[in-house]
Amino acid sequence: MTQTTTDQPPARSADSAGAPPSPPRSGGERHRHRRKHAGIVPVLAFAGIVVAVMQTLLVPVIKDLPTLLGTAPSNATWVMTATLLAGAVATPIMGRLGDLYGKRRMLLASLAVMVVGSLICGFTSQLVIMIVGRALQGFAMGAIPLGIGLMRDELPRERLGSAMALMSSSIGVGGGLALPVAALVAQHADWHTLFFTAAGLGVLSILLTLLVVPETPVRAPGRFDVAGALGLSAGLVALLLPITKGSDWGWGSPRTLGLFGAAVLILALWGVMELRIADPLVDLRTSARREVLLTNLTSITVGVAFYAISLVLPQLLQLPTSTGYGLGRSMVVAGLCVAPLGLTMMLVAPVYARIAARRGPKVSLLLGMLVIGIGYGAGIGLMQAPWQTVIISVVVGAGIGLAYSSLPALIIGAVDPSETGAANGLNTLMRSIGTSVSSAVIGMVLAHMSQPLGQVAVPTMAGFRLSFLIATAAVALGVLMAAFLPSPRKPAGPGATLRAQDADNDGTGEAAPEARALDTAADLDAAAGLDAVGTDQLLEAAVGSDGSAGFRGRVVDAAGGPVAGAAVTLIDRHGQQSGVTTAAADGSYALTAPAAGTYVLTGAAPGHTPQALSTTYYGEGTVAETDLVLTATGSPLRGTVLGGPDGTAPAGASVVVTDARGDVVTGTATDAAGRWSLAGLPEGDYTLVFSAVGHQPQARAVQLDGAGGPAAQGVQEVRLLPTTAVRGTVRGSQGRPLADAAVTLLADGTVVGHTVTGADGAYAFADLSGRHYTLAAAGYPPHAVPISVTAGADERLDLDLSQSSESSRPSGGGS
Repeated sequence: MTQTTTDQPPARSADSAGAPPSPPRSGGERHRHRRKHAGIVPVLAFAGIVVAVMQTLLVPVIKDLPTLLGTAPSNATWVMTATLLAGAVATPIMGRLGDLYGKRRMLLASLAVMVVGSLICGFTSQLVIMIVGRALQGFAMGAIPLGIGLMRDELPRERLGSAMALMSSSIGVGGGLALPVAALVAQHADWHTLFFTAAGLGVLSILLTLLVVPETPVRAPGRFDVAGALGLSAGLVALLLPITKGSDWGWGSPRTLGLFGAAVLILALWGVMELRIADPLVDLRTSARREVLLTNLTSITVGVAFYAISLVLPQLLQLPTSTGYGLGRSMVVAGLCVAPLGLTMMLVAPVYARIAARRGPKVSLLLGMLVIGIGYGAGIGLMQAPWQTVIISVVVGAGIGLAYSSLPALIIGAVDPSETGAANGLNTLMRSIGTSVSSAVIGMVLAHMSQPLGQVAVPTMAGFRLSFLIATAAVALGVLMAAFLPSPRKPAGPGATLRAQDADNDGTGEAAPEARALDTAADLDAAAGLDAVGTDQLLEAAVGSDGSAGFRGRVVDAAGGPVAGAAVTLIDRHGQQSGVTTAAADGSYALTAPAAGTYVLTGAAPGHTPQALSTTYYGEGTVAETDLVLTATGSPLRGTVLGGPDGTAPAGASVVVTDARGDVVTGTATDAAGRWSLAGLPEGDYTLVFSAVGHQPQARAVQLDGAGGPAAQGVQEVRLLPTTAVRGTVRGSQGRPLADAAVTLLADGTVVGHTVTGADGAYAFADLSGRHYTLAAAGYPPHAVPISVTAGADERLDLDLSQSSESSRPSGGGS
């Protein structure tokens, strides 16, 4: 697992799995906490909308660009292509830089680059300079994953689901809202005003971010992969260029095919390099996980579906009625008819949070894609009037809003907190690739299915319908892939997070590797809009939100000790599961109840007899305190490990249990007093292996009969013998240390150690368990000395090769 480092201890971080659970907040504290984060969501969402505006800023004037720039139509398309390419390259790079150096810092940098690009475009009408400015505008697309990462780091979990949904949907919101506004500006002012307006929005977003959004302390370890960034950029440019320009160049042209081949080669070499370096730009092993891979592939199909409607409806609305199917509306009216696409995406964010909280982000993703499919399927026959295009925009926008909102939750639930920016950047890149594919394929379809209108060719109704059919097919493919996403168990309590917090046994504030999966479960809580900070906070949040609470208590064994990891299930009177969670390290659990009534509460754990209790929840925000007692089913084992010269307990001694075949069954570590215990072992023959640093290991055979076994006889007290060490210096004439002398340690004629001295003539042999040895030195006149060592002692014996063997003198520990 990639560990998270912090510049300073965070007061409250959604990702600090290693931090102890916060105490319950009072009403005033909760109010101050909400007020502290009140502005983060709208400010970050506004930043995402501003950045997304860049994609559709020139759509109203795209047909006039050749005239405005004094160039050929094929050259004018580079003004749109440059933004797309720069955005695709920037999203994973800025996400990784944010993980390493601060997400707020990189967000401000992205917005600043966008402002510079907007000003460049505002002051020029030259093609090359305009392309440079548009590329700088597109580079700001990295702000989307950075905003999602900031929300994860800073927001309380009960607000995180809807906040991420709004940020993820801002791409569509900005694009949808920009169409009518840009059309209005283009109709009544100089077209350069579009860029000055964009620059002003960027400056406003920078100021709001500086005032409201704090810098997150979460950092990823390592350094920025410059070679990986260059390789990915080259591969993406080689891939996206033929996709976006293939219809102009010809899909079978040498240029198109050559770039596709170069893209495959570059990306393959880049992937090999990323797998071999310690700090890759994109963790391909993480990206290859089923949940991450399928989510990213699904994102491509959602991107295809999102862009199709933006390509079809504005053209259909503006075509003259003389075609027989065009709706003859102005540029502004066309933008207003498509604007509900973005508005609906924004409005479904809280709806997503509720669906995901109950069913999980996978269900909301599937539901969103089905709604998209319904919208496009119905749209094939509903394109005869402007009001019908509004209905299509609303339905498709609702589906895209649900789908886009689900994607970051699925990604966050599968990656480490320190990888949030890079992982969401890659996911945003997949959406960009989807829009690129959509633009290329649908553009080709509309170009080939066209008819003359005066001196120009316009798409036919058959072309529009085929475009919608392609979008529907893409969504169907996305549903198929999303169906194979793993379905995370809906967490009903904070046990997973508490266990992840308790995994910080070394006091460093960083969760141990085995806590990764538990932290992932907590992240899914966050994606679903649940507060998984702790038991009290969960129930407190539940009471405050909808008036319901539920059950909480502890799962303990017969002796009153906690049963960590026990499964606790809540079953209603109809036999249906109402909730399930896992007991934390201290045995605590919490479950919310959907309504007042009688329930069955069950607890189960390996090696224990399950227990079921009938209990009642009275509703109205009450909490039913119920403890579950599980009895161990197997024979217990316990004992004490001692060691050292004085018989004290060695630090961190381990006890490993193997079965008759030699397979490891279980294990544990001793406490400060050397005590250890294991429960729940079935009957059979076992071997106990005791070991500690600086001591000789021991093994003991035990037979458990289910009736107390050897533990009742007290035979498990073990005394480990300490190991010894022999060290010294080989000297020559006048007492000078001898280098390159071969020193050999023998026991009963068998070599147990061999070394060659360095310039200081020193030698050392450690971890010795015997008592009588022979020490020999060679390379000079041979010299051998018999020695005896005391267990636990550190013996020193200097060898003088300039004299006879009798002159060798032991020192510092006996001979």
